[in-house]
Amino acid sequence: MITTCLFPAAGYGTRFLPATKAMPKEMLPVMTKPLIQYGVEEAIEAGCDVMAVITGRGKRAITDHFDISYELEHQIKGSSKEGLLKDIRSIIEQCTFTYTRQNEMKGLGDAIYKGKVLVGDDKPFAVILADDLCVNPEGDGVLKQMVELYEKYRCCIVATMEVPMEEVHKYGVIEGNKIEDNIYMVSNMVEKPEVDKAPTNLAVIGRYILTPEIFNVIKETKPGKNGELQITDALCAQAKKGMVIAYRFKGKRFDCGSVDGFVEATNYFYKESQG
Repeated sequence: MITTCLFPAAGYGTRFLPATKAMPKEMLPVMTKPLIQYGVEEAIEAGCDVMAVITGRGKRAITDHFDISYELEHQIKGSSKEGLLKDIRSIIEQCTFTYTRQNEMKGLGDAIYKGKVLVGDDKPFAVILADDLCVNPEGDGVLKQMVELYEKYRCCIVATMEVPMEEVHKYGVIEGNKIEDNIYMVSNMVEKPEVDKAPTNLAVIGRYILTPEIFNVIKETKPGKNGELQITDALCAQAKKGMVIAYRFKGKRFDCGSVDGFVEATNYFYKESQG
């Protein structure tokens, strides 16, 4: 049902300078795979085979990564290292990758709106922010969990997790009524609220399922926090019509947009690789 996943990947990655001066932050490697590849693999598990990527200046490495490198293939053909390309070859064979640019950094809402030309305006689609690296060693990946939930509710869905109250200012935060275990009907959403103004400590992380109506809602949404077009504000308008579900997902999320989270993810995957 949901076959397209949108990857907003136009940000500058300033928290990782100077590493991201010439390399996209989405290409930062956790162990031997770049962040965005983890996201693509999660999308494939959820049933997506079209990856729509919103890029920007200096992001050609993303395009090159999801393409065949004939020179490299020739150099390692028949060697012990040939198997190291097995995963990325499989991804390239399974998926179609499409790209467009976000010329100015005007917020996540603007980036998603730019994706309309790639995902179309007549079907639901998923969104993954590669900065948020999610794993669920005990079962389905986060996006697959959300796709299954969409089949029941047929509305916009945001992934949420509990965060300490002193950290709510870093996130979009939801308010709503619990309708099932770990599932909430959203009534309000606030982008990066002060602690005393946060309705809950349920924070939205970088996994969404959006319905086609979101494009018209974004178009009517005015710039919000920091003068940017926030997807939180657009979803809040949808929520007031009873059209947004918040899902407290099963699994673990690493904030790889921060150095601490990136190191934590690297340590986690290294330990996993050692058995």
